[in-house]
Amino acid sequence: MRRCLLLLVLALASGAAHAQTATVRGFITGADDGEALQGVNVVATSAEGDVSGTVTDGNGIYAIARLTPGRYIVRASFIGYEAQVDTLALTAGEVRTFNIVLAPQETELQEVMVEAEAEGSAARLIAGAQTITPENIERVPTPDVSGDLATYLTTLPGIVTIGDQGGQLFIRGGEPSHNLVRLDGMTLLQPFHVLGFFSAFPTDIISRADVYAGGFGSRYSGRIASVIDVYSRNGNKRRWDGTASVGPFLSAAQVEGPIAKDQVSLLASVRHSVLDQGASRYIDRPLPFKFGDAFVKLHTVLNQNHQISLSGIYTYDRGAIGEPAPGRDLDEVRWRNGSYGLRYLFLAKDRPFFTEIQVSISRLNSTVGPEGDPVRTVDFTGFSYGVNMTYFLGGVDMNYGLFWRTSEFGAQLSGLYQNLSFDFNRRTKAGFYAEPDIYVAKGLLVRPGVVLHFFPSTTGMHAFFEPRFRAVYETGPHAFSTAFGLHHQEVIGLHDRRDATSIFTAWRNPPPDEWPRATHVLAGYNVRPRANIELSAEIYHKWLSGLYISEWTAFPRFSTKLQPASGRSSGLDLRAEWTGRNLYAYVNYGLSSVRYEAQQENLLLWYGTETLSFRPPHDRRHQVNALLGTQLGGVDLSIRWNYGSGLPYSRIVGFDGFVLMQGVSDLFSAGDEQRVIYTRPYDGVLPAYHRLDVSAERTFDLPALSLTAQAGIINVYNRSNLLSLDLFTLSRTDQLPFLPTFGLKVDVK
Repeated sequence: MRRCLLLLVLALASGAAHAQTATVRGFITGADDGEALQGVNVVATSAEGDVSGTVTDGNGIYAIARLTPGRYIVRASFIGYEAQVDTLALTAGEVRTFNIVLAPQETELQEVMVEAEAEGSAARLIAGAQTITPENIERVPTPDVSGDLATYLTTLPGIVTIGDQGGQLFIRGGEPSHNLVRLDGMTLLQPFHVLGFFSAFPTDIISRADVYAGGFGSRYSGRIASVIDVYSRNGNKRRWDGTASVGPFLSAAQVEGPIAKDQVSLLASVRHSVLDQGASRYIDRPLPFKFGDAFVKLHTVLNQNHQISLSGIYTYDRGAIGEPAPGRDLDEVRWRNGSYGLRYLFLAKDRPFFTEIQVSISRLNSTVGPEGDPVRTVDFTGFSYGVNMTYFLGGVDMNYGLFWRTSEFGAQLSGLYQNLSFDFNRRTKAGFYAEPDIYVAKGLLVRPGVVLHFFPSTTGMHAFFEPRFRAVYETGPHAFSTAFGLHHQEVIGLHDRRDATSIFTAWRNPPPDEWPRATHVLAGYNVRPRANIELSAEIYHKWLSGLYISEWTAFPRFSTKLQPASGRSSGLDLRAEWTGRNLYAYVNYGLSSVRYEAQQENLLLWYGTETLSFRPPHDRRHQVNALLGTQLGGVDLSIRWNYGSGLPYSRIVGFDGFVLMQGVSDLFSAGDEQRVIYTRPYDGVLPAYHRLDVSAERTFDLPALSLTAQAGIINVYNRSNLLSLDLFTLSRTDQLPFLPTFGLKVDVK
């Protein structure tokens, strides 16, 4: 840690050197639509032959600092675009803003997929982090003519879902509430729709998604499992474009274009479920779901150094999971997300300095029961303000920032959680982070970091000091990476995991001094033995503490107490990707083990031990995903097969009844309470899950528009995959059966 702090001091002190050197920086966009381009190679070559270079980040920003004053040839190159070469004369102390616009290549490149940037590779896993592009998502068979981020996420090893219904992701042992999900800096508590194929993030609005399955850096805080950081496109600044689509699950429409050419753009999207008119007509059971989302974004280029964007998103979900049974009505769950945010990007006029300001407001309302008279209700409002800064110092990019977040919760839970108060509560957090990118030697990047959190709204001013560390070493085709970090969580979501059909989440702030915490350690290796082949392997381990789980009891579904638990999660992630001109193949395997330990007063009486160790119900030991894509006669074909070993469940050995004795009672006429007699918690294993999906897509280009037709089959061999098992009646609810799909999309240009 002392070495890390010393490096921070040295990095800041070296800023004085900029007075004797020069810096060139700017934004790089595409000439066709004005979108920022990530991964552009920028190289500055001096008259003496000295070469310095960098690549653009997700905002299309590049910066080359500490250049000796003189004349330079600056070259920007990117796959699919014409390279641009310019000559610049730089003086001592000068910070030159040099924005670049790259024109698309008029002729189609051969083997573009082979030479594509590694950042978009599905097998490119670096210390738990992966960047997902729209091209990645479009390769996965989907029931909709347009792709969705949720469909792609379920192909990744280490990500477990309860099925194609429920809208919940368990990432490397964590609960759904342990995942931080953001869109343009706005936090969404429940971003995945009740039908698991869909999220709040359709492919058509996505620029990229950075997914951290663990070991995430100091910029992110407040969660203990993972980060899904999504960035939307800015919208076309050159021409208006509109699309409309319809399929068996969703209908959608999108529009984008310049309000002021090259300066202000609009991007708007809306989707609504059409299950009653579509998918439910092809299967012999109802699909009691309604869901949809709407997104709008305004992006403005104020001048060559300043950009600002305003974004808003709204989602809604309504549905129930399971099969009705005598004496048991299904609980209908509803939730609505609303988030609104501002992002302001600017390059300092005379300093090699980049600043991003983010302000957002997020809301969630979630209910269970009849509409208008819910049994349980949770309301959340959150405010977030953050400033992220980067000082470009040549061999060091100094990243640091400040943040202020407030969360407010109110709930009425009708005694669902008996030993926690769910009255209205508010919590405020302020903090600071720093994590410099230090280029120690050729190919070696070290990123030490630290986050300081302060909670002025809690009694006693709680504070957290969390060190983080990431390192990547690339030499030739090989890349080695590692990460470490301490994490905590100040917002928790409580579930009754004893009932697989329960998808209601009770959100709240945890009590002081009872924060969930985690320690992440991971290490990985990537290799590209050939230009079109990439292999990766990663191992990880997480120590978990301060977890909240349901108390073990014989009365599921009615009420529950909470008990503290600790745990650990460990696993292995293997990936292989092969890319050709007309053929794409991707396969991965995930091995994981999750274990919880809980203490409860009754355990000693029931099982003879004070501590109970068990596999939680999301512990999927083995996962396999295989994807194959090709093009035949202008038709894009894709096939996906996935397998998951059986999930744990609690086996029943019988039922009994008891009478609460209050004075003298006639046991022959007194009413009794039914109880379930279980074996040890989660000591059974449900059947394995596997499914084959196929999709075919063809686009027809017409003079004023293009028409895309998509056809596919979900669950080709009609596997009866279990979704939930009613422990009272042993009746089962299965996931989707064999289901043909067909969709049309019209793109007006």
